[in-house]
Amino acid sequence: MSHSYKNIFENNKKWIETRLGEDADFFNRLAEGQSPEYLYIGCSDSRATAEELMGLKPGEVFVHRNIANVVNTLDMSSTAVIEYAVSHLKVKHIIVCGHYGCGGVKAAMTPQNLGLLNPWLRNIRDVYRLHQTELDAIEDEEARYNRLIELNVQEQAINVIKMACVQERYAEEEYPIVHGWVFDLKTGRLKDLEIDFEKILKDIQKIYNLTETNWNMSLNSNRNLLDTP
Repeated sequence: MSHSYKNIFENNKKWIETRLGEDADFFNRLAEGQSPEYLYIGCSDSRATAEELMGLKPGEVFVHRNIANVVNTLDMSSTAVIEYAVSHLKVKHIIVCGHYGCGGVKAAMTPQNLGLLNPWLRNIRDVYRLHQTELDAIEDEEARYNRLIELNVQEQAINVIKMACVQERYAEEEYPIVHGWVFDLKTGRLKDLEIDFEKILKDIQKIYNLTETNWNMSLNSNRNLLDTP
């Protein structure tokens, strides 16, 4: 264990050498600041790393990870990350990314007391409750499990869309756009769930509008301005 721990520092030295070999100014630029276009909200699972699976470099993606990529407005960690990314970093895309084989979703499907995990897993169990008819109609257990993973991504993306900072900036700039992805551990591929961001905005507007404006009118106004010669 001690030996493997020390290997990390050796790996760090090799990484520095590789980066400097490719670009002598890499760390100087890295220290100047960040302006990522993407906020990635993913699972804490050690197999689903953000930058690596997206093929991006340090400074190109702002990352938040927790068990089963949950976005709960009572969780100050995730909401603070989203607020900062949207209002200060001005990201253009927010990605909620789950993965097949997610242990958090699997635990939520298990009818047992898991102690301190119970309040967190309840968020996923609530997703099951919302989509119980669809899920219970799926006879194959693995297929049902995978579908719940996808639906959990969808519902967490909707939770992002409910946030005032996301609504307000989108009404003004048509950014950020929220996406839902699933990472397949068996193939390495990313699956885009093709969440219809603008339709969700329209559907939830009556209940969740926090902007004191009509989103549809604001969007149409912005498009007219862009189309004006």
